[in-house]
Amino acid sequence: MNSFDFYNPTHIAFGEGKIADLDKLVPAEARVLVLFGGESARRTGTLDEVTTALGERQVTLFGGIEPNPSFETLMEAVTQVREQRVDYLLAVGGGSVIDGTKFVAAASVLEGDEWEILTQGGRNIERALPFGSVLTLPATGSEM
Repeated sequence: MNSFDFYNPTHIAFGEGKIADLDKLVPAEARVLVLFGGESARRTGTLDEVTTALGERQVTLFGGIEPNPSFETLMEAVTQVREQRVDYLLAVGGGSVIDGTKFVAAASVLEGDEWEILTQGGRNIERALPFGSVLTLPATGSEM
């Protein structure tokens, strides 16, 4: 067995009414891109609750992240991040949205070929945009 050290600075705010805490958890000056999947986040009111909790921050939306998201879809989000100079990502959804947001966080600031994040197993990632998650499907562990 190989030895290793693992450091995972994850802050979990769990419980009823915690979406309102986004105002305290997301930097006040952040330009936020909210990423989500289909229309369930909108239909259930979660998306409205999230955008309301973000208050006066500059907030834009990126929807349509499919299950097992495609590279092309995620690169559309990367383009939006770069064009709008987004500096904070907020995933609203389950594992596919959260994992896709991880890719967007790294690819948006990568100097080089974004595809290599996948072909090199992430070894070329030196930095990433900060992001949070509003977990709507507690089944995958992606939030960790």
